[in-house]
Amino acid sequence: MKKYQRELVVAAAEVLRADYTLLRLKAPAGPLPEMWPGQFVQVRADASPSTLLRRPISINFVDTAAGELWLLVHAVGSGTRALCALREGERVDVVLPLGTGFPLCSGGERVLLVGGGVGSAPLLYLGSRLAARGCDVTFLLGGRRAADVLQADCCKRYGRVCITTEDGSAGERGVVTDHSLWTEASFATVYTCGPRPMMRAVAARAAAMGARCYVSLENTMACGLGACLCCVQQTTEGHVCVCTDGPVFEADAEFSLRPLPSATDYSGTNL
Repeated sequence: MKKYQRELVVAAAEVLRADYTLLRLKAPAGPLPEMWPGQFVQVRADASPSTLLRRPISINFVDTAAGELWLLVHAVGSGTRALCALREGERVDVVLPLGTGFPLCSGGERVLLVGGGVGSAPLLYLGSRLAARGCDVTFLLGGRRAADVLQADCCKRYGRVCITTEDGSAGERGVVTDHSLWTEASFATVYTCGPRPMMRAVAARAAAMGARCYVSLENTMACGLGACLCCVQQTTEGHVCVCTDGPVFEADAEFSLRPLPSATDYSGTNL
């Protein structure tokens, strides 16, 4: 898939929580390029002089009708804090789209999308695309407390939403793999993004029910183009760069990771 360097304009900056901002970006001229669920972008943090490299941010949502790209940004360092401080009308330099996204299931399949904290960010766009295909979509979102569960209302537009919190302040008490859903329902495909221990446990749960499982890794990235080798990951095919051969991989019960074909090979096909 072709990559672009574009200057986008902030159409809106919504503070979801003190350390989370939803940036809605528009292209000042012409449409946004095609983007696939699970891909990411590299954003330049111009307002942070100490941030020399672009920040990798998951594609949260693409609103085709409004011509908007949504990025859910967690303020964890000087670069992401600068991005969270952007306001309507400001411009931001973005390289997009990057990486290999999630393969989409056939219409009619029951699918489960599992996210933990900011790891839920790429699942909103994925859920919208799966629902448009006629899939039966269920979201399972988890966090330490209710405030950690983000965009649940947005997810409800595309499927059923189940929640777990470790303190019991929302949904069922526990972590995502404790939810009663795992024993009450069966799914053909499970998609997940979040902390690696969580994804490892989700992959084991998926294997136990005979479901395919796709995970989105969050390895440290610098260039986003496969040149710096910061994000190298061991897979069944040897060592690969997560930024180019991922971030999405197929995972088995032991969390052995298998690279997927490039997006240009499978984006128009069903699993």
